[in-house]
Amino acid sequence: LQVFDDEGKDVTPRPLFHSDLTAAVPRQGKLLASSAYFGATGSGFLSSFSAHQTSGVNAGLDETVEPGSRQDTTLSLSDVQVKREEIEEELTKKDLERRVDIYLTETETIWILAMPPAVVSVESEDAGRVQERNRIYVDICKNRPGNDRFVEKMMQTINGAAKNKEVQCDKIIMEDKGMMVTSWDLYDSFNVSEIKPTPKAEGSRATTGKSSKSHTPKKHDQTTSVSSDRGSTTSTMIAESAILARIHEEKECHSEAILTSENFQQDLFFMERILMENIFQPKLAAYRQLPVLTDPGVTTDTSGTAAARKEAKHGEHDKEKKKEEQKEAFIEPSVLSDLKKTREEIVPPRLEWLWSYMCDLTNGHSVSSMAWSKANPDLLAVGYGAFHFKEQKKGLACCWSLKNPMWPERIFQCEHGVTALDFSTASPNLLAVGTYNGSVTIYNVRSCKDTALLDSSESSNKHTGPVWQLRWVEQDRGATGDGKKETLICISADGRITEWLIQKRLDCTDLMKIKRTESEKKKLPGGKERKNEVLISQQAAGMCFDFHPKDANFYLAGTEEGHIHKCSCSCSEQFLETYRGHKGPVYKVAWNPFSTDTFLSCSADWSIILWHQDSQTPMLTFTSIPAFVHDIMWSPKSTFVFAAVNESRVEIWDLSVSTLNPVTSCLAEPGAKFTSVLFAKTTDCLLAGDTQGEVSVFELHNLAAPPSDKV
Repeated sequence: LQVFDDEGKDVTPRPLFHSDLTAAVPRQGKLLASSAYFGATGSGFLSSFSAHQTSGVNAGLDETVEPGSRQDTTLSLSDVQVKREEIEEELTKKDLERRVDIYLTETETIWILAMPPAVVSVESEDAGRVQERNRIYVDICKNRPGNDRFVEKMMQTINGAAKNKEVQCDKIIMEDKGMMVTSWDLYDSFNVSEIKPTPKAEGSRATTGKSSKSHTPKKHDQTTSVSSDRGSTTSTMIAESAILARIHEEKECHSEAILTSENFQQDLFFMERILMENIFQPKLAAYRQLPVLTDPGVTTDTSGTAAARKEAKHGEHDKEKKKEEQKEAFIEPSVLSDLKKTREEIVPPRLEWLWSYMCDLTNGHSVSSMAWSKANPDLLAVGYGAFHFKEQKKGLACCWSLKNPMWPERIFQCEHGVTALDFSTASPNLLAVGTYNGSVTIYNVRSCKDTALLDSSESSNKHTGPVWQLRWVEQDRGATGDGKKETLICISADGRITEWLIQKRLDCTDLMKIKRTESEKKKLPGGKERKNEVLISQQAAGMCFDFHPKDANFYLAGTEEGHIHKCSCSCSEQFLETYRGHKGPVYKVAWNPFSTDTFLSCSADWSIILWHQDSQTPMLTFTSIPAFVHDIMWSPKSTFVFAAVNESRVEIWDLSVSTLNPVTSCLAEPGAKFTSVLFAKTTDCLLAGDTQGEVSVFELHNLAAPPSDKV
C-alpha cells in the first residue's frame, strides 16, 4: 500500500527495523509468514511495533486478513510493511495434503490517545454515584459565600499579619427630618425593595461609626420621622436608590424608543389630523360652503379674543333680532314681505375671518407670494421674504394644507428671502422658488427632504437682481403640432425676462431685455426744453408680468419706471406697446380672465388702473386711500370683481356696483401691513398675507356675482 497526501506526495510510513538489508524487496498485499520466519524475527519485529503475535502457522500458507477485522484495523493504522522471504524449500505432495490447525488469537489493544470522558450515561452503573457527587458539590458551592469554613488563599504564600488601625474623626452630627407619606407610598417602596433585591447588599455593610434612632410609627398618623447619618448611608438605602434609578432609566429608554418609532409617528400624524378636523370643522365647512353643525357646549374658536368678539357680535345680533321681531308683530303681512325683500336686496357684502395660516416658524417673516397647487386645490404654497435690502434674512417656502392650518406640511429653508413661487402644471409636484439674490430653485414637494432638486447657482446666465415674479407657462410648440410645452418664465430687477430650461441642470435664455424708455420732454416756463437726465443703467428693473389668457405668445411686463410694456415671445428686440399712466413702480399686472382685452395694474403711486390693450390711455383709475397698492387679482367667478391689498387693508371692488369705492374691506392687524392677495379656486374665499407672516382666510358674504359672460 502507498499513501499519498492532497498534493500527490508519497507519505507512506517506512519500517523502523529490518532484519536483513540484503533481503528481498518488500511486497505489498497479503501478509505471509513462515514458522521459521516468525520464530526467528517475528518476535523482535512485531514487538518493536506492538503488532500481532500469531502462533501455529505453517510455512507455505498465506494468511488472508479480511477487511473490517481488528487485524486489518491495527495494521492499517500502523501501516506496517512486512518483508517476506522467498522459501527455498520445495513442498511435496504429502505436505500439501496434510491437515494443519490454525489458531486465531486477539492481540493486545494499542492505546494511541486515551481521554477519560467527562460525562456518564444515565444507564451506566456509576450514574447514581456521579449524581450524588454532583449534588454534594452544588450544595458546597451554594453555602460557600459568607461561610467561615471556606477561605480562598494561594498555596506557598505567607498570610500577611493582621493590623488594627484607629482613626480619630470629627463628631458625628445627628439630624432629625420629617416628611409626609401615605400608606400606598410605603407599600410601593417595600414592594420595589422585595421584588428586585441586590446580591451585594449583605456583603457591603459597613458598621463603623454608624448610629441611628429608632422610631415607632403611629397607627393613625401619616407622618414618619426618619433619622439619617450624613457621614454614611446604609446598604438598604443604597440598594433602594440604585433600584429606583435603574427603573427610571429603563422607563426613559422605553419612552424614547416609543417616541422615535415609525408606527408611533404615523399614529401621531393621524391623531393630529383628527384633532385639526374637530377644531376647525365649522371653519372648514364654511370655507367649503357646507352647512355648519354647531355644538353649543364646545367652543371651536382657536383664539380667546376671537371667541369673545364672536360672542359679543352674536349677542348684539340677537338683541337686534328680538327688537325687529317685536316691531314686525305690529306690521301687516303684505307690508312685511315687501320689507324682507328690500332688506335682502340691501344687505351689503362683507368679509368674515375664518382662520390664519401661521406658526412660530413663520412668525416675523413677511409673506411675499402665494400660489395654489394645480392638482390639489387644498394645497397652498407661501413664500416668506423681505422686500427691502436692509430687512433681508433667511427665507422660507412652506406648503400649507386645509387638513392642518396650524403647521405646514412641507418646509423648505432658503439662504435668502423668497420673493416668488409657483407650482408646475405638467408636474404638480415641482415647486419653483425665486429668491432675493436672483437664484431660482426647484423643489419636489412629494419628498419629505428639504433639499433642492435643481438650482441655478451653476448657471452662467443667472439673474443678478431679485426675482420678483416667476410662473410656469404653457406655450404652443408652433408648426410641429406636438401639443403644448411648459416653460418657467422669470422677471428680475436686472432688467431681464428669462425662460428657463429644465434638463440635468437649470439654464436660461433671455426673452426680453427691458430697455429704459425716454420720457416726454417738457418745456420750462421760459420756452426752453428740460435737459435729459443721465441714465445710470440702460435697462429698467422688471417688477411683474402676466401672459395673455388666450394667446400665450403675448405678455405684459411692469417696470420700476412705472411703464407697462406689451411684448411678444417671438420678438425680443422691441416692445409692441407701452402704457404710461403710473408715477411709481408697477407691482402687479393682471389680465381679465373673461374680458381678455382689458387688464389691471397697481403701483406705489396709490392707484389701480384699468387698461384696454388697444388704448394707451387709462380707462378707469381707482384710489381708495393714500397707501401703496402691493397686489391685485381678478375674481375667478366674475368679470367685474377684483381684490386689492394696500398697506392697511384688503379691499373688494365690484365694478358693476361702484367704480369709486370698494364694496367691502377689512383692516389689517395693528403693526401689520398686507402684502399679497389670492382668491380661492373653488369657493368664495379670499387669502391675504401680511408682514408678520400670517395668511388670513376670509369668506365673502352677500357678493352678487353676475354671469361671467356679461362683459
